[in-house]
Amino acid sequence: MFRIIGPEFESCAFMTRRLRGIDQALPIALLRAREATMRKFKPHVDSLGLSLPQWRVIRALAENDTLPASELADKCAVLPSSMTRILNSLIEHGWVEPVHDDDGRKRSVKLTQPGTAIYSQMADKSEAIYRAIEQRFSTQKMADLLELLDQLKTAADGLDSSALPPVDLPRRI
Repeated sequence: MFRIIGPEFESCAFMTRRLRGIDQALPIALLRAREATMRKFKPHVDSLGLSLPQWRVIRALAENDTLPASELADKCAVLPSSMTRILNSLIEHGWVEPVHDDDGRKRSVKLTQPGTAIYSQMADKSEAIYRAIEQRFSTQKMADLLELLDQLKTAADGLDSSALPPVDLPRRI
């Protein structure tokens, strides 16, 4: 455990003056919305012994046939190192199989017949959950939210890290 020393850290009021309130923090709001949404999908994904990232991979492959692992990681919002572990597990279960390309530099994969069956079994239930959320939230708000989130991602990706203020952490004692 560490203690921050200095008069500027003596009160929480100082911290709230420097940051917007936690209820207005974008990363926390995004996490809360993600968790509330994922809680609706997780039970039926769990019922087939899949993790949510594994389901995203199966879904992406069902929509794209064959994909290189690097592109799959990007589409599924999974770190490349995690994608390797996920693919190895899916291959081990027989749901995904490697596809060898001409130059051998890219690791591509595709769904197997059992993987396609898992997708078919899951797709209707997932779509029903999505429709229920969309019905409660509204179709137009959902379309607007997805567009805004895409714009937010583009804006954040476009930030030059060198233009951001430096992180100056207090010393620990």
